[in-house]
Amino acid sequence: MTDEQHSKHLENSDHSHGGLIDRLLGGRAEMVFAGLCGAALLAGWLGPKINLLPASIGFWFLVAAYFFGGYFTILEAFEKIRNRKFEIDFLMIVAAGGAAWLGAWAEGAFLLFLFSIGHALENYAMARARNAISALSDLAPEEAVVRRDGEELRLPVAELVIGDIVIIRSNERLPADGFVVKGASSVNQAPITGESVPVDKRPVDNAAAAAKAADKVKSEHRVFAGSINGSGSLEVQVTRLASETTLARVVEMVNDAETRQSPTQSFTNKFERIFVPVVILLAIATGFSWLVIDEPVSDSIYRAMAVLVAASPCALAIATPSAVLSGIARAARGGVLIKGGAPLEMLGKLDSIAFDKTGTLTIGEPELVETVPFGEIGADELIAISAAVEVHSDHPLAQAIVRAAEKRLGSSDLIATDFQSITGKGVSAKINGENVFIGKAGLFLKDDQDALPEEVAQKVTEMSSRGRSTMIVRRGGEFLGVLGLMDTPRASASEVINKLRSIGITRMMMISGDNQKVADAIAVEVGLDEAFGDLMPDDKVEKITQLSDQGGVAMVGDGVNDAPAMANATVGIAMGAAGSDVALETADIALMADDLATLPFAVGLSRSTSSIIRQNLWISLGVVAVLIPATLFGLGIGPAVVMHEGSTLVVVINALRLLGYKES
Repeated sequence: MTDEQHSKHLENSDHSHGGLIDRLLGGRAEMVFAGLCGAALLAGWLGPKINLLPASIGFWFLVAAYFFGGYFTILEAFEKIRNRKFEIDFLMIVAAGGAAWLGAWAEGAFLLFLFSIGHALENYAMARARNAISALSDLAPEEAVVRRDGEELRLPVAELVIGDIVIIRSNERLPADGFVVKGASSVNQAPITGESVPVDKRPVDNAAAAAKAADKVKSEHRVFAGSINGSGSLEVQVTRLASETTLARVVEMVNDAETRQSPTQSFTNKFERIFVPVVILLAIATGFSWLVIDEPVSDSIYRAMAVLVAASPCALAIATPSAVLSGIARAARGGVLIKGGAPLEMLGKLDSIAFDKTGTLTIGEPELVETVPFGEIGADELIAISAAVEVHSDHPLAQAIVRAAEKRLGSSDLIATDFQSITGKGVSAKINGENVFIGKAGLFLKDDQDALPEEVAQKVTEMSSRGRSTMIVRRGGEFLGVLGLMDTPRASASEVINKLRSIGITRMMMISGDNQKVADAIAVEVGLDEAFGDLMPDDKVEKITQLSDQGGVAMVGDGVNDAPAMANATVGIAMGAAGSDVALETADIALMADDLATLPFAVGLSRSTSSIIRQNLWISLGVVAVLIPATLFGLGIGPAVVMHEGSTLVVVINALRLLGYKES
């Protein structure tokens, strides 16, 4: 059975081709029939041996065992034969039929019993992995309390419309994506984003403005369906229909991911298409061995049936799909969306990761990180004067200074008037009648003026060499000081880099459109090996393409402005996907939280998945390699079946260990 067909079989494990039997027994039909096969086999084989049943009655019990054990196997085999495919089910039927023709009814029934029970247990085990995925869709409640026209109504979540106000009380699950308009609480977003700590939520300042730009609402206001409210009560304005929530899209994409084959799946698929016909030819040749060696025809045909059993690659067919499905399910529970077996397996093999800078390694907005006053003025006074002027500007650097002043000083009595923006250079205003200028060096280098004072120029040069964006402050003819701003690294960035290094990532680098000095400064601070700055979007694509050709690289970004580079990486990883439709669509792997903290988990899980796939391949191929010569030299059908089906169950159980994966 090929991987793709095996997946389809598992998806339809109710065996719709069973007709009435399926309608009567439901999803238990295959397991029930396997049990009946075992009971009939025991009665038909043991009954005559201990004189509880006459041999004729025992024979009909064995016939019944053939019926129950072969029912679903025959249906599937004929289905594939109609499509001109001869696969594992066909080999089992031929082997059991050959045993019956030779009079070895008990051994043939034993073969069908173990094959059917193995198949049923395999489907049950795989269903556990699939249920781990489908359980995601159960995270959102079925009903919500909605305020409409001043009344509180309890409605099905499917009836919510955009703009509805839903009420979430303490410890309830959120029914919809939206933003908080009233109340404050801590919300456990772990089911969606994988964040281990509840996130504080508070109302937006302007609900109407937030509704017009819902995708740009800050995380402190935004909530997701399926997350769990803490001790406070919230009122949330709905921004997405139930079918379009982040949770719904994740479930849909995870289900789609099951059908995308990994490189190993593709290999085993091709291998089986060649291997199964070879097995059939080998069995036919073995059946004629009586022409070469001195033995009865019946012994040669029995040996041929044993070879069919030994060489059937059941474990090989399930080795990769079971591991991939379990890995994808575990990742989804941890706040990581992996879109198929290919990125899951490839990430586990890479030892190089490239990071975008802005918004990925860094917070994504500048902060005041250094204040250098000159003369008798203090740092607090320098910040207060600068903030009084910059409060009138909407430039990101200006806003960073204002935020720093509010955090450090609180309110200020200074008021700036006559504000002017000097395009490309800085700003000016008056404070207490004195002109204040704030800007880059070019603002102060005019034809009628000398160069910057040496102390100021040296400090600007030194701060710039450490990646700071510098702003010089002058009041009247006196230079008050220099402010250094930069987009600071995320608090978790350095720890994440260390974790990645500890699990085997040997080369980590940054690609950035920012200048090389800034890129170098951030790289040193977080512990990266290399930094590539001054890159335009096309340059980023070219650099990632080069790195991919050198052995493969994963690219981590926000999935928006670096989408082209991610598309050219071996594996593209987007963070913050819970709040970004673009990131969900463009990435091979999406970290749902706007944080790098789950990246080591994703890499570690991928490495464990790749390891388990390799183990499963060795087990499945190793058993076949041992059994084929063993059966050629006389091993019977019974022992061959036990080893054959036993290896299949070992492979599935080994893969299911991924459902319990924990980051070390």
